Amino acid sequence: MEQRINAFEKGQNAMRAMYGIGAYLGKCSIEQELLHLIYFRVSQINGCAYCLDMHSKDLLAIGERPQRLFLLDAWREAPLFSERERAALQWAEAVTLIKDGNVDTESYEIASAQFSEEELIDLTLAITTINSYNRINISFRTVAGSYTVGQHKVPANKN
Repeated sequence: MEQRINAFEKGQNAMRAMYGIGAYLGKCSIEQELLHLIYFRVSQINGCAYCLDMHSKDLLAIGERPQRLFLLDAWREAPLFSERERAALQWAEAVTLIKDGNVDTESYEIASAQFSEEELIDLTLAITTINSYNRINISFRTVAGSYTVGQHKVPANKN
């Protein structure tokens, strides 16, 4: 598969807007490890090879256990995830796989029992952002395998 466009090179102005969201999420109150886990799960759902490569490497670099990554697709059956993680994973799946123009009430109630309103907004922003990155990388066929940890750190503000 040949890459169509390198969005990170050719779309620097557009990507700068995305980086701003990433900078915000990097400072939000949700645990960064949990956000990375969500990024990985949403990338599994969407089939984004580039993002799976990136987030698996980032997760392993921050000490995530490989077994949890191996079982993430079956998180409901695996006893390796906390209630907060399970709530975030269920919310991530519901937001990513919106059905009939709706996110189900059960997923919302489970998530809102584990996250404050502000956290739930931040979690939803994180989910929609990784969905956007997945769609950019899938659309332009960003090649997987060459990512190195820290390669996409949010650029410093030049103002």
